[in-house]
Amino acid sequence: MSSIAIAPTTRLRLTTRGRRVFAFLAALPIVVVLSIAVVGGGAALASSDNGTASGAFTEITVMSGETLWSIAEDVAPGSDPRDVVAEITRLNALENGSVAAGQRIALPAAYASGR
Repeated sequence: MSSIAIAPTTRLRLTTRGRRVFAFLAALPIVVVLSIAVVGGGAALASSDNGTASGAFTEITVMSGETLWSIAEDVAPGSDPRDVVAEITRLNALENGSVAAGQRIALPAAYASGR
């Protein structure tokens, strides 16, 4: 009889350090993807306001006797003037909601064709 030595089969066992390294390597692609999404998402938020590009506006000069309300009615006759005034106020960062003759204000591009 010949004796053949058979190597014992052993299971691969991970130490605590090995498990931590494995978890880190498994999580690394997820962290990279989330980091890219956060950086890219911030840029997307900075470049848009309610679906319009931040540079999509036209400037006009306020004439004597004009108010935001009258401008809103002129540029968007089919829209609610309150909504248009709110958009113009937000776009121009007007604190008190009033304008003066000769002042340059920006109109959202959606309403610029009406004037």
